[in-house]
Amino acid sequence: MNAGRIVALVPLLALLPIAASAQYPVRDGTAANMEPYTFAAADFGIDASSVTYSKDIAPILQRSCESCHRVGGGAPMSLTTYGEVRRWSQRIKERTAIRDRMGAMPPFYVEPGLGIQHFKNDPSLSDHELALIQAWADNGAPQGNPADLPEPLDWPEDRGWALGEPDLVVSSPLMTMPAVGPDRWGDIGMVPTGLTEDRWVKSVEIREINDIPTDAEVTTVGGRYIFHHMTYTSGVLNEDGTGLVGESTQGWPIHEVGRNADVFANGLGMLLPANSALSLRASHLHSTGWRETSGRLEFGFTFHPEGYEPRYRRSGGSGGDGINIDVRPGIGGQEFHSYRVLEEHTMITAFEPHLHAPGMRMCLEAIWGINRFTLNCVGYDHNWVKQYLYEEDHAPLLPKGTILHTIGFVDTTPENPNLADSRNWAGGGRRSVANMFIDLGQSVRLTEEQFQEEMARRRALMKDRNEYDIACPLCWAPEFRAVTEEEDQGGAP
Repeated sequence: MNAGRIVALVPLLALLPIAASAQYPVRDGTAANMEPYTFAAADFGIDASSVTYSKDIAPILQRSCESCHRVGGGAPMSLTTYGEVRRWSQRIKERTAIRDRMGAMPPFYVEPGLGIQHFKNDPSLSDHELALIQAWADNGAPQGNPADLPEPLDWPEDRGWALGEPDLVVSSPLMTMPAVGPDRWGDIGMVPTGLTEDRWVKSVEIREINDIPTDAEVTTVGGRYIFHHMTYTSGVLNEDGTGLVGESTQGWPIHEVGRNADVFANGLGMLLPANSALSLRASHLHSTGWRETSGRLEFGFTFHPEGYEPRYRRSGGSGGDGINIDVRPGIGGQEFHSYRVLEEHTMITAFEPHLHAPGMRMCLEAIWGINRFTLNCVGYDHNWVKQYLYEEDHAPLLPKGTILHTIGFVDTTPENPNLADSRNWAGGGRRSVANMFIDLGQSVRLTEEQFQEEMARRRALMKDRNEYDIACPLCWAPEFRAVTEEEDQGGAP
C-alpha cells in the first residue's frame, strides 16, 4: 500500500451550528411566525429625522428594487421617482421588514446570522438599510434635497438582460393564451440553436417577451406573464431533424417566473454541441386574467472563450424527495427530511429550495462524523422561486462521506395565503395542487487533487486558525501519513 494522506475530524465545537443573532426572529416554518425585522435608528448612529428619500432611500431602491419596479420591469408598480415611492412608503417598510419569508421584498429569503451569508448578485438589504427605511417611513417619508439624488439608472424599455447582452439567443415558438381560460401544459416543440461548433456555456438567462404594454398597470406578476415555468433539455439533432440523439441529451436548470439567471461556477460549464436544439418538452402556460396575450421565451446563452475545457464535473442538487411526501391538511410546521451520502468530494455552487404552495422554509445541513452544522436556512415563497448562488470563496466544500441533510417545512393552515384550500391532503407530484420537496441547486464533483488544492486556497484566505470557514469543515484539519501495509503488520515505520 502506498503512503497517502488522510484527514482527521475537525473539533466538535468548530462544527456546531452558527446561531442567529438575538436581534433576529427565530423562524419555525409556520405562516403564523411572520415577526418582522425591526431596528432602532439610534442603534446605528442614525438621526431618524435626517433620513430622506434623496440621500438615503433612492440609492437602496436603485440597487435592490428598480430592476423590477420600473416601467418595463416585472413588478406591478414603478419605484423610480419620489412621487411613485412616497405613495408606497409604509408598504415598502412592511414588505422589506419581512425579509426572509413569503411576501418579502426584495424576494431573497436567506435567513441572516445563520450559516453562509455570501452570495452572488445578492439584492438583500442590510440591518442598517432596514433601519433607514423604517426611520424614513415613520418620519413622514420626506423627500429631502433633490440635489442629493444619485444619477438615474438607464433602464431598457423592456425587461432587458440582467447579465448583459448574451452571445446567443434562442427563441421559443410564439404562444397565445386567452384572457381567461384553463392552463396549458406540455411540449411546445424543438428549436435549433444554429451552432456549427461545440460551445461551453458560462451562464444562461431566460426572459419572456409578450405583447402586454410595458406601462400597463397590473396588480400581480401572473397578470404580466403567461409562462409559469419551462423544463427543457438540449442535444444533437438526429439526421431528419425530428428528435435528439439520445446519448447527447442533457437537462438544464428550470425556468420559472421570478427565478434569477444561472451563472455557473468558475471551472464549470454546460455544453451546447454543434447541430444542437432545445427540446421544450414540459411547459406550463396560464391566462393573465385580463387580456389575451401572445408571448415567447428567449434563452440567452453566454459562452466561455473558444477552446475552453471545464475543470470540474457537474453534479445535481443536494437532496430532497419528490415522491414520498405526506402533506396533511390544517397543520403548520410540518417537516420533511432527506439524507444523502456524498460518494465523492463535492463543492455545492447553488442552493435552490423547491416546494409548492404550502412551502415555507428549507434548510441544508452537513453531517461529518459526530458533527452536524447548518449551511443555510432560507424562507420559501412559491410566487418567487429563487436560487442562491454561492460566492466562489464561500461555496460549501465537503469531503466524500459527508451526509447532506435537507429539511423542508410546510404549512397547511389558513394562515398560509398561498393555499387554495387548507383542508386538502396532498402528496408528491408535478401539478400545482400537488407538492415537491427538492433541492434543485447545483454542485460539482472534485478529484482528490482538486479537493486538496481548493482547501489550500481557502486556508490561504483565512488569517489564522481562529478564523473558521463553515463551508469547509476540513480546511484546518491536520494531515496524517497513511499507514503502510508493512507498518500495519508490525514492521518498522
